[in-house]
Parts: sequence; structure tokens; C-alpha cells
Amino acid sequence: MTYTTSAHAARPALISGVTNADLAATILRVSMGVLFLAHAWLKLVIFTPAGTAGFFESLGFPGFLAYLVIAAELGGGIALILGVWSRWVALALVPILLGTIYAPHGSAGFFFSNQGGGWEFPAFWAVALIVQALLGDGAYALKRAHA
Repeated sequence: MTYTTSAHAARPALISGVTNADLAATILRVSMGVLFLAHAWLKLVIFTPAGTAGFFESLGFPGFLAYLVIAAELGGGIALILGVWSRWVALALVPILLGTIYAPHGSAGFFFSNQGGGWEFPAFWAVALIVQALLGDGAYALKRAHA
């Protein structure tokens, strides 16, 4: 008997009828969706869309890109929470995180506790999005892809 077969036989699913992998994918999907909504809310309510556009311009990006990022964070967050096209949404959001590594966080060094916030958190978030794309929708998704 191998470790793999013995582990499956000895460890039941946390929730009946839902595999642990599906549950893990769901927790990852929903938590990242909430984080994206929080970042969209920050840009909409605290910084304002015009302020966010001005910040993007100060970094050398076109101002209209801020509105696209806000829309992607808002729409992507909702789609992830609901479990709609989770693989594709996760992959579509990766460039946003890579963009935050390029500017403004890249110049602040690696650690997110650095002045200006380093690129540690955006890099981890980008990897988590790739993991989500590999895992799939998980349980309780509105549009669950069946492989």
C-alpha cells in the first residue's frame, strides 16, 4: 500500500459529498474574490476613480487604465465569489497583479512591510490566482466546469 492510497482511505472529506480539493478551491476562490472587491472599493470610495486615475498617471500609465483595473477588480471579484468562469477570471486577473509588481511595488523592494509596500504580496497573490486556475471552480460554484 502506498502513502497516497493509505492517506485517502484514512482521511474522510471535511464536508460530506465535497472533496477536500474542491473545498480548498472554494475557500481560495471566495477569499480572493473578497480581496478584489476590497481593492475595488478602496479605489472607488477612498481614492475615488479620478484619484486612482491620477495615481496611475503619476506612475507613467494612462489614466484610463485605472478605470479598467477598477472594473476588472470589481467584476473579477464578483465572478470569483460566485464561481463563474473561475479559471479564466483568475488568469485574466494575473496581469493586474504583475502590473502592481512593475509599478508601484517593484521599486520598494521585496518585503511588503517596506516603505511603499514591496512586491511580496502581489507576487503571492499572482501565484494564488494561477493555483486557482489550476484547481478550478471548487464546490458551490454557479457555473462549475466539469472536466
